[in-house]
Amino acid sequence: MPEERYARLTEIEREEISRGIAQKKSIRQIAREIARSPSTVMREIKRNSGKTGYRAFSANRQALKAASSKKLGKSKLAKTQRLRNYVLEKLQEDWSPQEISERIKMDYPLDMEMRISHEAIYQYIYVLPRGELKQTLIKALRQEHKYRRAQKKGKQEETRGKIANMLSIEERPAEVADRSVPGHWEGDLILGKYKRSALGTLVERTTRYTLLVPLGTKKDAQTVREEFAKAFQSIPKVLKKTMTYDQGKEMSEHEQFTIDSEIKVYFAHPGSPWERGTNENTNGLIRQYFSKGTDFTEVTEERFREVQAKLNGRPRKALNFYKPDEVINNLLNLLH
Repeated sequence: MPEERYARLTEIEREEISRGIAQKKSIRQIAREIARSPSTVMREIKRNSGKTGYRAFSANRQALKAASSKKLGKSKLAKTQRLRNYVLEKLQEDWSPQEISERIKMDYPLDMEMRISHEAIYQYIYVLPRGELKQTLIKALRQEHKYRRAQKKGKQEETRGKIANMLSIEERPAEVADRSVPGHWEGDLILGKYKRSALGTLVERTTRYTLLVPLGTKKDAQTVREEFAKAFQSIPKVLKKTMTYDQGKEMSEHEQFTIDSEIKVYFAHPGSPWERGTNENTNGLIRQYFSKGTDFTEVTEERFREVQAKLNGRPRKALNFYKPDEVINNLLNLLH
């Protein structure tokens, strides 16, 4: 008699059981062939529709489901409702597991029950049974692609024509590069479906505070100048110093923009998105809400405001998991 083993049956063993049943073998004979006890084989067959209905595929799927449920029940998130509520709420606000794991320490500094690793959050989500909640949470998990685009050697040619009187990024004040002083911004356009609509994105380098500027179907220099200047009207003067932009022709009216907004514009080198890395990273976050193929003319003003608030209310690793709106408000309090 083989010894009773407590390891779960494998998919191959279940296939052997199914084959043995089809060949009308006895329970003992099947058990001998797979080196399991007859009681193990009998229980396996009984819990999966008996001899007449046993199917290896279905039995294996049921076993995996049961194992997931057992693992789910043992998790800290399953046992602690307050913690679970916090995690689920933040996931549905599009926070990443790492952002949740770090931020919860700040929101509950003395409550050791409110602690969870980002690995445990991922594990909890993936062992959830299939259903709407699991689909929603998996959709909320962002794929982080941390990379730096290859810098091409040699002089880059600018094929779009030179912008008159532009200031090179090399002429920017040193304080911009080291982020020691707030008030320096980066700007860009995200193009919509078929490049027929556009969204302006403006990001403050020190605080990561973000402004979304809907442009509709107009992305000409005059529209961009006017709408960007209008967006900066809500920003205190102390936080309006410079903006770094690529050499897109939509910023060809930069001199008038500087007069309108009091923000001096510096231009990055052609084909060098890493020189506006803060803006590039923020555009990646924005794409969570507006995927490629979005027609920005179909997005409401209310939705743009909602996404802007989410971006500024989301903890950032670069800010030690403070939120951009917290950081900018603290700065304003210090500066005043």
